Amino acid sequence: MNNFEVLKEFEGSKILITGATGLIGRTLIKKIFDWNRRTDRPIKAAALVRNEQKAAAVLADEIADGLEIMVGDVRTAEPRDIGADYIIHAASQTSSKAFIETPVETVMTAVEGTVNMLEFARVNQVKGFVYLSSMEVYGTPETDEKIDEKHSTNLDPMTVRTCYPESKRMCESLCASYASEYGVPAMVVRLTQTFGPGVEYNDGRVFAEFARCAIEGRNIVLNTKGETKRNYLYTDDAADAIFTVLAKGAAGEAYNAANEATYCSIYEMACLVAKECAGGSIDVEIRERADAARLGYAPTLHMNLDTSKLRELGWEPRAELVEMYSEMIKSLKNQ
Repeated sequence: MNNFEVLKEFEGSKILITGATGLIGRTLIKKIFDWNRRTDRPIKAAALVRNEQKAAAVLADEIADGLEIMVGDVRTAEPRDIGADYIIHAASQTSSKAFIETPVETVMTAVEGTVNMLEFARVNQVKGFVYLSSMEVYGTPETDEKIDEKHSTNLDPMTVRTCYPESKRMCESLCASYASEYGVPAMVVRLTQTFGPGVEYNDGRVFAEFARCAIEGRNIVLNTKGETKRNYLYTDDAADAIFTVLAKGAAGEAYNAANEATYCSIYEMACLVAKECAGGSIDVEIRERADAARLGYAPTLHMNLDTSKLRELGWEPRAELVEMYSEMIKSLKNQ
């Protein structure tokens, strides 16, 4: 089945999305309204946002087409019946620098916000609730072994940066607990690093820096040896994965989302960008920094996600790394 067709499952329903001005949230909303333009039974969508002005800027077309904007904080918005049939909780801290500088706020935003949105799900008696988690819940795997949803973790809770993955793990446990105790059909999608159109030009993550280097003709400079290996995922494929789990997933279950074919090291990805996206006009330099950990860099790891559980629901990724970069670079140039 075509991944996009899964949206047919939601026609005539209402979906509430948090973190709607973020990369994933915007992609989800734009995909809903793209679908609505081809059907006579549109999907209703509501977006919970903190910054109404930002929402008005990045979701202007969708607001004009009927997107409902709810202004509030996921931690404090009063759970009430808004007629939502489904909820996607995408609001999260994503800055590695913030994990180091404001770890308490990182944890509390995640946990309090997730409890509150699960309460929204209870009040609205939703048919499905998806929490967006992270591959980081698996810690720092040291080999290229495939990592399925039952894989253990080696996270050290006494390392400050661990505030992010540990808060994700707690939120996952909350989803399983609400599913068991209150019957909330809560599910978890563990996303790998995701990018594509919609990434902001000043995004601090490594994939955005590589794209900027290609655009500006600057050499790619790595602050580590670039030995970390992981899968990546295109934003549109991530949206399809989320909608697939929302429609077909099992309550209290988690699903890895990644394009397994993109598994490579950061150094290998940098070389690919320099060659394929910059036409070989830039080079890759390694300038190791002794303070990399203090800056929020995760330890070296090998995150080779197994996505067979998600693929059994009918989902398949489509975009490979070169296409992901090509589309992101086009988007960045337009900014």
